[in-house]
Amino acid sequence: MLGFLLRRLGWFVITSWVVITVSFFLMRKVPGGPFSGERNLTPEIEANINAKYHLDWPTWKQYLHYLGPLNLDERGLFGDRSKPFGGVLTGDLGPSYKMRDFTVNDVIAQSLPISVMLGLVALMWALALGISAGLVSALRPRTGLDLTMRLAATAGIALPNFVIAAFLIILFVFLIPLFPVAGWGTLKHMLLPGFALGAPRAAYIARLTRTGMLEVLSQDYIRTAVAKGLPNRLVLMRHALKGGLLPVVSYLGPMTAWILTGSLVIEKIFRIPGTGSHFVNAALNRDYTLAMGVTILFTVLVYGMNTLVDLAYTFLDPRIKLEES
Repeated sequence: MLGFLLRRLGWFVITSWVVITVSFFLMRKVPGGPFSGERNLTPEIEANINAKYHLDWPTWKQYLHYLGPLNLDERGLFGDRSKPFGGVLTGDLGPSYKMRDFTVNDVIAQSLPISVMLGLVALMWALALGISAGLVSALRPRTGLDLTMRLAATAGIALPNFVIAAFLIILFVFLIPLFPVAGWGTLKHMLLPGFALGAPRAAYIARLTRTGMLEVLSQDYIRTAVAKGLPNRLVLMRHALKGGLLPVVSYLGPMTAWILTGSLVIEKIFRIPGTGSHFVNAALNRDYTLAMGVTILFTVLVYGMNTLVDLAYTFLDPRIKLEES
C-alpha cells in the first residue's frame, strides 16, 4: 500500500502542476483584467493598481511569482531576497483582487465548510435514496415495483437540479410552508438544497446498485450460500451487498466532484454563501487569484476522493489488489 500511495503522490504533484499552469495561462488569455472594468478609474490609478499586484509584469514572470517561493521584483528574476516568501508552493494563494479585505485563503476558509456541509447532506440524500431504490429494484426484478423505480431513476437523471429546486420551493415553501426559502445556519436550511443537489445523483446510484446487485446475486457463491440454508437477509447483507456496491463506490469520486462543482446553481438559488458562488463570481470578475485558488481546491478534492475510492476497493473486495509499482 505504501508504494501505491507514493506513486499516487507523485502523480498528484504532476497533475496539480499541469492544472495550475494551464489555468494560469488560459486566464491571462481572456480579454480584460481584474481592474479594466472599474468605473471612474484613471489610467494612472489603474497602472498603480496593476503595479501593486504585479499585473504589469510579463506573464512568465507572474507565473513564477505565483508559484513561489522565489521573490521577484523589477530588479531581476530573484528580486529582493529580504522580502518574505510566498506563492502557492508555500500554501499562500494570494490576495483576492475583488474582495480586497480578504485573501484567497480567507475566502476559502470561510466558504468551504458551508459547501462541504451542503455536499455531505446531498451525499446522504443520494446514498440513502439511491441504494434503497436500487436494492428494492434488484430484489424484485421485472415487476411493477422494479419498473416504477427505474422510471423514477430515469426522471431523476433527466431533470436538472435547478428544476428540482424550483419544484421543492413551490411545494414546501409556498404551498406547504415547512422550510425557509433561502439562507444558511439551521437544519431546515440544509434539507431542501441538499435534496435538490443529491436527487440526480441518487438516480445514478439507484441504477448502479441495481446492476451491481443483479450481477452479484447471479454468482455461484451466492447460490451456494442460499443452498446451505443461510437466511436471505444474511446472504444479502454479508455476502451480496459488498460486491453489489462496488460500482457505487467507484462512482463516489466523480460524484463528490460533481456535487461540489454543481452546487453553484443550488447555492445561487438558495442564497448559500459557499465556495461555488465565489468560483463563478471570480471567473466573471477576472479575479485571477480567487479563481485559481478554487480550481486548485477542487483538483485536490477530486484527486483525494479518487484515491480513497481505490483504497476502499480493497476492503469491499479482497480479490482486488493495489498496484505497488
